[in-house]
Amino acid sequence: MTLLEQIDTNRLPNHIAIIMDGNGRWAKQRGSGRIFGHQHGVDSVKAVTEGCAELGVKYLTLYAFSTENWQRPQEEVNALMELLLISLEEELPTLMENNIRLLSIGQLERLPEHLQVKMKSCQDKTAGNTGLSLVLALSYSSRWEIANAARDIAAEVAAGKITEKDITPEYFEQHLTTAHIPDPELMIRTSGELRISNFLLWQLAYTELYFSELNWPDFRKEELYKAIVEFQGRERRFGKISEQLEKNE
Repeated sequence: MTLLEQIDTNRLPNHIAIIMDGNGRWAKQRGSGRIFGHQHGVDSVKAVTEGCAELGVKYLTLYAFSTENWQRPQEEVNALMELLLISLEEELPTLMENNIRLLSIGQLERLPEHLQVKMKSCQDKTAGNTGLSLVLALSYSSRWEIANAARDIAAEVAAGKITEKDITPEYFEQHLTTAHIPDPELMIRTSGELRISNFLLWQLAYTELYFSELNWPDFRKEELYKAIVEFQGRERRFGKISEQLEKNE
């Protein structure tokens, strides 16, 4: 039985988040520069997005560029911005053909202006699509997101719109950039690194974590299937015990 055949399509993770790590190491192993790795990483983005859409996964969030990534050499940052622009231009027809909606989270105002314009255009054109929602985390930092939400709520309290008693976890979530996106059920990180690197810290509270030894350019559909099969083999208790879950089945 293939990995694809082992997947129970009635128990798919509703939302998969991925830290796409290892492009630079993949390129170095081949005697090339980091940009070479990023270019080949795009092929994995296409394959995994296609795989999620085919299975019926509702949300896929890709950690494409963190706020910390602005500290990288300017040449690499410029190349990444250009690669993103080219990818948006080339892949828009594919998004439309496959009924995929494009969303984004992060400090988008820090992106080059022409890239902001292209991103908004692609999001507007795909807004009516009802299949997979592809969420790009760009210039994103979870600590920034949480601090920003706290700042907005503090302003509401100061303005007398709410009191401190109104601040619940549910109310706080409404001020996050993911307010209209369900929390991930499965988070995948490639390249063997065992950390979440300032990614969706609030949203990952009960997410199943899966770490792959493969660098991102080598991560394709079969590896996605492997992660989902392992996810479906886990017991998700959310603070309860196994016996309580069995009673509710």
